[in-house]
Amino acid sequence: MKLWAGRFQKETDTLVNDFNSSIGFDARLYKQDITGSIAHARMLGNQGIIEQHEAEKIIDGLKAILADIEADKVEFSLDNEDIHMNIEAMLTQRIGDAGKRLHTARSRNDQVALDTRLYVKEEIPSIISQVLELEKVLVKKAKDNLDTVMPGYTHLQRAQPTTFAHYMMAYANMFKRDVTRLEDCLERLDECPLGAGALATSTYPVDRFATAQALGFKKPTDNSMDSVSDRDYAIELLSALSILMMHLSRFSEEIVLWCSWEFKYVDLDDAYSTGSSIMPQKKNPDVAELVRGKTGRVYGALVTLLTVMKSLPLAYNKDMQEDKEAIFDAIDTVELCLPVFSAMVDTLTVRPKNMAKAAAGGFINATDCADYLTKKGLPFREAYMIVGRLVNLCIKTGDTLDTLTLKDFRAISSLFDEDVYDALALKTCVNERKVYGGPAKESVQKQIELIQQFIQERV
Repeated sequence: MKLWAGRFQKETDTLVNDFNSSIGFDARLYKQDITGSIAHARMLGNQGIIEQHEAEKIIDGLKAILADIEADKVEFSLDNEDIHMNIEAMLTQRIGDAGKRLHTARSRNDQVALDTRLYVKEEIPSIISQVLELEKVLVKKAKDNLDTVMPGYTHLQRAQPTTFAHYMMAYANMFKRDVTRLEDCLERLDECPLGAGALATSTYPVDRFATAQALGFKKPTDNSMDSVSDRDYAIELLSALSILMMHLSRFSEEIVLWCSWEFKYVDLDDAYSTGSSIMPQKKNPDVAELVRGKTGRVYGALVTLLTVMKSLPLAYNKDMQEDKEAIFDAIDTVELCLPVFSAMVDTLTVRPKNMAKAAAGGFINATDCADYLTKKGLPFREAYMIVGRLVNLCIKTGDTLDTLTLKDFRAISSLFDEDVYDALALKTCVNERKVYGGPAKESVQKQIELIQQFIQERV
């Protein structure tokens, strides 16, 4: 018999039962559900709402159920619809009438709101930890490649010289923001909905501050209707995870390009690559491609939950049951991607010679050539035009700016002198960019220090 069967004269149709059931996916909330129920039972006893001995009996029964679930001795029932009703039915079966008192002054609405918050609250630190591990890998790669000059790109066209270390720190700063977004989400969700009831609390003298404290929340939620109908924290989490996956996807795209024969800036370790069933020469960047592909799943979870919530009146509606699969899948996907992505980056081999060769072409020191003239008193726009003419000459002759003769330079501007060659050297171009945040070695070292400090504050 359903726990809510008193109002009904017919059994639930089998199709409806299957359609309505969420035990197939919300079973993973068993620990959070039992934890919340233990805190609720203890509060009921302390407040004199139920007898203390009944509260203790309930708590002991719940602990035994938790142990049996974790020992894989429990089979959940579809008839009991969800994890909450499964555990309550199991408890009543084991300890008798005392089990029926557990749900006093509580609704499944505040129960499920609590369980989901507890789950998200526990998962966010795990994800943050994985992102910080990736940050450590980026720091290591940056330290090893402070002098590895490579082209920087805009529009996927070679633009200005930078270093592989500077590149790694660009991604490190992206992931730093991801960590702070997750921390912000964790801060905002740190309020306990237990005690809100169905939507209007209870006539019993429940102590919401006691249960909030027992469950590790900063405080109880301020409005009971909002408590049971709020999924902002889940939407915010999925938004943060979507941005995180977007960053992983951008990085993946770079790696796919960099390990192609057209670039060959890096080689992926064999352990993080796959081959072809028909082409024996192939070494495919499947890890990077899968991360790039799985980004769409996390985006989909965010859009799913936004769409579910967009027109729901207060307070709880059954539509909100659709939040869990989206949350679970997004978290699972991110936690699947981060460790393997970190390992792939950690084990890849950088090819400095190939990067330097690419940097030597594409006129990526053209801006530095214009700056050379500007520092000699020429307005930048005039310098820009002169260097454009030099580039055009190089394209016609097959030269680079570095290989032009001084005569070639002076034929276009008398301001050029022998020191132009030092000014156009790629290492000079990089290391003269000492502006805060730039690619000069001393600047990148400062960026590395800041990321290391950021990591250290969180481990």
